[in-house]
Amino acid sequence: MAQRGRPRHPDILTPTEWRVVDMVRHGMTNRQIAGGRGISLDAVKQHVANAVAKLALNNRAALRKWQGAPIDSALHQKERTMTSQLQLGVLGQIARHVKEVKRSEAWFKDVLGLKHLFTFPSRIGDLAFFDCGGTRLFLSLDESGAEPGEQNVLYFSVPDINVSYAELQCRGVEFVDAPHMIFKHPDGTEEWMVFFKDCDGQLLGLMSQVKA
Repeated sequence: MAQRGRPRHPDILTPTEWRVVDMVRHGMTNRQIAGGRGISLDAVKQHVANAVAKLALNNRAALRKWQGAPIDSALHQKERTMTSQLQLGVLGQIARHVKEVKRSEAWFKDVLGLKHLFTFPSRIGDLAFFDCGGTRLFLSLDESGAEPGEQNVLYFSVPDINVSYAELQCRGVEFVDAPHMIFKHPDGTEEWMVFFKDCDGQLLGLMSQVKA
């Protein structure tokens, strides 16, 4: 007899659950996720509860620091080779909060003449990216009310985010989340990030572009 209902998904989580998990690992609240995904708050809570149960975790806090990737993602399929020494130095991105993304996007492009890479919408509005001689400038709306420059974040570009994450953990670095995918480009290239604290408790980030 043919099985009724939706076919069982081959991965440990469904695609929707993976998207919600990545948003949880990015530090978003359930309400922010609901707004960003266009779904109800109860639906988000159910997806989070399902993920916590399937992964045998204790709670949502444990989910934020859980490390994993979908089986069909470029990061999962990429062969990882542990290097003998961690090397940070390539600054891949600098984040800058602005009052109006559209206005700042036009100013950086038309006045400064920076190369505009791409812009995509998020829960807090558009996110704009520019090339600064190989280092990416990331512009986003400031929701915190902080003075300009107070929350700039440096992102170190690494070839393998999982290897770097593991090595820094061994060195006692405090991570606030686990590697998670934040965006997938039309050509299949995935943007992965993870955030950690320096000796003063300020945020730093690792970023990696993983090609399909």
